[in-house]
Amino acid sequence: MRSAPHQQAVEWLAAAATDPRACKREWEHGTSGAVLLPAGRFWDVLNVPEEIGLLALDALLRLPLPMPGPTLADFGAHRIGFFLPPDPESYWVGQDIRYSGRGSWVAAPSPRRTNGPLRWLVPPDGQGTLHLPTALEVALHQAVGMLSELVNGGRSRTGGGAAPPGPVVGGLH
Repeated sequence: MRSAPHQQAVEWLAAAATDPRACKREWEHGTSGAVLLPAGRFWDVLNVPEEIGLLALDALLRLPLPMPGPTLADFGAHRIGFFLPPDPESYWVGQDIRYSGRGSWVAAPSPRRTNGPLRWLVPPDGQGTLHLPTALEVALHQAVGMLSELVNGGRSRTGGGAAPPGPVVGGLH
């Protein structure tokens, strides 16, 4: 028997599909276990390299905020996707940062999938909770700083007060 929160998560995520019934059918009986969903209507996705994304998610989980929004891992491509409110006016700048908004498609497994190369680290809650862009920006900056510390052993490669190597995240304009 399915739990009510899980079913709400399935309904919420499938609502983004062009054919929600076909989407749910693919999740239940399909061979791939994933469907392509259009971004830009209910959510956008900020996709970052795996190392930075995992550190950023850890930072988000430590913030005194409600549970973060849906977070999708594609361990085959070494990417982490953060689901954000749709905002056609915003853009994110950074090395190897990919932003999927209106006109983009995102491969998404069933909200119950928590194993395999494409899986949810934080599944949708069925209520429409998404990442707060400002909190995600702070977490990504922290992640880049932590990664820089790990890579450089606590020393800045530039020797000065320059920004740590890696993506420069921001620009929510």
